Amino acid sequence: MKIYDKNTCSELLERAFAAREKELAAVKEILADVRARGDAAVFDCEKKFDGTDLTKDNFRVSEEEFAAAYRAVPAELLASLKKAIENIYRYHSRAGRKDTVETHGGRTTGYVVRPVGAAGIYAPGGTAPLSSSVLMGVLPAKAAGVERIVLATPAKNGVVAPLTLVAAKECGVSEVYKMGGAQAIAALAYGTQSVGKVDVIAGPGNIYVTLAKKEVYGEVGIDMLAGPSEILIIADGSATPRYVAADILSQAEHDVLARAILVTPSEALACAVKEEVERQLELLPRREIVRQSVEQSGGIIVVRDLAEACELANAVAPEHLEICTEQPEALLPSIRHAGAVFLGHYTPEPVGDYFAGPNHILPTSGSAKFFQVLNEDTFTRKMSVISYTKEALFADGADIVRLARSEELDAHANAVAIRMEEER
Repeated sequence: MKIYDKNTCSELLERAFAAREKELAAVKEILADVRARGDAAVFDCEKKFDGTDLTKDNFRVSEEEFAAAYRAVPAELLASLKKAIENIYRYHSRAGRKDTVETHGGRTTGYVVRPVGAAGIYAPGGTAPLSSSVLMGVLPAKAAGVERIVLATPAKNGVVAPLTLVAAKECGVSEVYKMGGAQAIAALAYGTQSVGKVDVIAGPGNIYVTLAKKEVYGEVGIDMLAGPSEILIIADGSATPRYVAADILSQAEHDVLARAILVTPSEALACAVKEEVERQLELLPRREIVRQSVEQSGGIIVVRDLAEACELANAVAPEHLEICTEQPEALLPSIRHAGAVFLGHYTPEPVGDYFAGPNHILPTSGSAKFFQVLNEDTFTRKMSVISYTKEALFADGADIVRLARSEELDAHANAVAIRMEEER
């Protein structure tokens, strides 16, 4: 990993979601094809991209396939999965679905909260099947009260990863389709002969999935536009170099575009972490991916103090922000933009990825400045409620009429005025 200072780190920090024309053109072609031909287009794409032969009979995961998946998952792993589900569901159920309606002077206003009718969850299955993304996508929708939850995930040779299917079943989802990429997003957004249209699509994926979500937004709602994974670590001299290096590598192993950055006022820590990264990297099975990630996208930035470190963190707005300092809570008020914040030396990012409860589907590429972590609000909608008594309408009527006429909308004004005239 290279070591920078604040004056030389600008290229390292700058990253924005960008779509290459080639990928965007391919996505648009797939979306149009699925919209026109439905299942047949999805089946053709799955054969072309994933080598999976699909028909109407094996497109949706069967109960026999769920049963086979359970047999393939070790008992201890299933027990850990169930604990994670309990933590995540409890966390997302905390907020509840609260209606807020108030009445004063004959005027009742507020909103009621309603879940969307159907949610489509995408769980990646490319370089590694991510069963944890099933939990993080499905459980907030379940906590929101969504009645129909659909899971789309790629199959390899016609088979979905066993733990992915077990995770879905344990979360209460049985409508699972063997499809990935842009074709999966198209099927969820537009509907096909086999897949019913959904209202909201959530979940991370590769650039084709992300571009497809961007294109169908408006046809359906989406959670966010997620790019390559990233972590920024703020650490001081109290941090253990071995721990920090391990946390850097935990994100770098996602893919070659993943970004891991350490920001520290300690030159000694910077040098020690650099050495540790090199040592630990050689021990990892995915070391070639990790090496490209840390060399091309990662780096260590030495800053003046922790205040400057927080400024840089806010500028980056990272997906994951670890604060590994002597008093991590003291820095939290200075953090304005991040997907998720991990406080202290014993809160590595994987705690949030798998088990603690908060969601790991997070905004990336600086979009934490305007997107938020996936949560139950993604799957609910606030519906306004207004009720006026006769007395309240008469009290406010002249103002309403005056404002409507100022916009030359006489019919709007008349809808109020006619009631007031009849009474007189």
